[in-house]
Amino acid sequence: MIIAQITDMHIRPEGVLAYRRVDTAPYLARAVEHLRRLRPRPDVVLATGDLVDAGTDEEYRRLRELLAPLPMPVYLIPGNHDDRDALAAVFADRAYLPRSGRFMQYVVEEYPVRLVALDTLVPGQVGGLLCEERLGWLAARLEEAPDRPTVIFMHHPPFVTGIAHMDSYGLAGAREFAEVVRRHPQVERIVCGHLHRPIQALVGGTLASTAPSTAHQVALDLEDDNPLMFTMEPPACQLHVWRPGTGLVSHTSYIGDFDGPYLFSDGRKAVG
Repeated sequence: MIIAQITDMHIRPEGVLAYRRVDTAPYLARAVEHLRRLRPRPDVVLATGDLVDAGTDEEYRRLRELLAPLPMPVYLIPGNHDDRDALAAVFADRAYLPRSGRFMQYVVEEYPVRLVALDTLVPGQVGGLLCEERLGWLAARLEEAPDRPTVIFMHHPPFVTGIAHMDSYGLAGAREFAEVVRRHPQVERIVCGHLHRPIQALVGGTLASTAPSTAHQVALDLEDDNPLMFTMEPPACQLHVWRPGTGLVSHTSYIGDFDGPYLFSDGRKAVG
């Protein structure tokens, strides 16, 4: 099974730039075409939040148009830039999205890897939260299938990254989340967005990771007092590949036109 992950698309209305500089929609269109061309093609796509920039119906309608060419199922979760009600309204035909309750979280059962969507959104705040209700829901879902390999996907990462300004908008309840994960060793990966960078850490004994944005990236700056900045480093997605007996292996797949590939060979013997 191949699970593709895209994140932090920050789609704006047509003609409007993100941060007065980035036209995010063409970047997402290229990411969609990139996923379509992959061989083997991913079985599913996880879109891990900040799907749009201001949470408006207009933005979600544009997002829907941009995602439409994907032939595989796309599973959406909100990030801090999203609005649950607007997202649910524009994607009303997506049966997996919950129609009741306060949070947009759900389980996808029909694949070799069980996919658990966790909602970390706090409306009006940049940082996220896993409250007692959300953590209780997660624990109950994990207890239902202790023997099935599981991926949890969420927007805010449950670990400190060292990028100070982003960490200041981190995830409240991360310690309690790690305790839940530690009790459920079937969780093979925790995949997140929010950071616009590929970053990994152990959380509750399980590898947690963030993915690059399909558009702009947060600058890699480990100084404590510098302002938060973004760069136009290459956009990317992640591919989480699961095989029986091997488990989950994750790859970063850069989106764009690059020189190559070339054989590692001089015509006589393999080199590399």
